[in-house]
Amino acid sequence: MTQTDKFRKMEEREEYETSPPSLHGRAMENLAFIRETMERSTSFTAVPGYGGMLMGATAIAASIIAMRQTESRGRFLTWLIEAFLAFAIGLFAIWQKSKITNTSLTSAPARKFAFGYAPPILGGIILTAAFWRSGVFEFMVPSWLLLYGAAVVTGGSFSVRIVPLMGWCFMVLGAAALFVPFEYGDWLMMTGFGFLHLVFGFIIARRYGG
Repeated sequence: MTQTDKFRKMEEREEYETSPPSLHGRAMENLAFIRETMERSTSFTAVPGYGGMLMGATAIAASIIAMRQTESRGRFLTWLIEAFLAFAIGLFAIWQKSKITNTSLTSAPARKFAFGYAPPILGGIILTAAFWRSGVFEFMVPSWLLLYGAAVVTGGSFSVRIVPLMGWCFMVLGAAALFVPFEYGDWLMMTGFGFLHLVFGFIIARRYGG
């Protein structure tokens, strides 16, 4: 190879390394940026990960307490208290994460999340009152798991993708609760409201900013 050929190859290499990115490459980068921006603007991203983990921890504690109760009313009173506690934790955690991520709680995605989440929860409250009044406790666990799961699926459809997946897991547990003995209800509640919240809360916290 002559000296002239060497200089020519060096010039070609420098020209290639310093040349601007291709039009196709820039177009793909712009499309990816637009897609990410649109996804964030149409999703409610303030679903709390660490708050969900705390809800899971209190649910595990509640299940241990419930297992020690000798009467059905005592068991479900324990879970009702836990439900109010978890609701308060969830609200505070959403508010806190919205401040951290600069997410408006009055935005269109937030309202869609709330309107999707609320109807199944309201249905669960009504059924719980009816079951409690009638003393029909064996259907409480399936109802709570199924309707909470439905709320997470419908509300989570306006959030990040992993949230509806968590809801479907709750619904699977709720369906299973219809076919297992009543005595296993507390274990299913621990698995759902306890461990599912811990696992998915951890994933949300790691991937979606807390």
